[in-house]
Amino acid sequence: MDRSRDRDRDKNDGYVEKLIKLNRVAKVVKGGRRFSFSALVVVGDQNGKVGYGFGKANDVTEAIRKAVDRAKSSMIVVPMKKTTIPHEILGNYKSASVLLKPARPGTGVIAGGAVRAICDVCGISDIQGKSLGSKNAINTVKAAFDGFENLFDAKVVAKNRGKSLNEMWG
Repeated sequence: MDRSRDRDRDKNDGYVEKLIKLNRVAKVVKGGRRFSFSALVVVGDQNGKVGYGFGKANDVTEAIRKAVDRAKSSMIVVPMKKTTIPHEILGNYKSASVLLKPARPGTGVIAGGAVRAICDVCGISDIQGKSLGSKNAINTVKAAFDGFENLFDAKVVAKNRGKSLNEMWG
């Protein structure tokens, strides 16, 4: 069994799954220790749709399966400008903050850990990200999703301003 942190699986439904964090938790009972596992997974179609899920179970594969199911049910659409995001944004969740900046084509994903995994499964190939505050993977993922949810869609902004999409982008 592959024990790497970043598990890449491309299922037949077109979604790419990435395991961000796998944690073994021990509960001390009368007979000894009882182990269970928790998994944090992001799922995306590499075309702007992405979701995250957290699953707990007594078995690793069951925890990952639960996390993937929850991730597929909580998908969001990230507005994109070619291979990057349309504008800079700061996502917050509790004490975790994630700064996301658009980058020129060819820059690549300059982000660490959870933000990199989210961008990979989302299909964003040029972005700069910085995790500020908390180093907790779950809170960092939630902060990144807060940032992605609050991005403005160019088509909606252009329509509200009464301009065409070409006038907005230049």
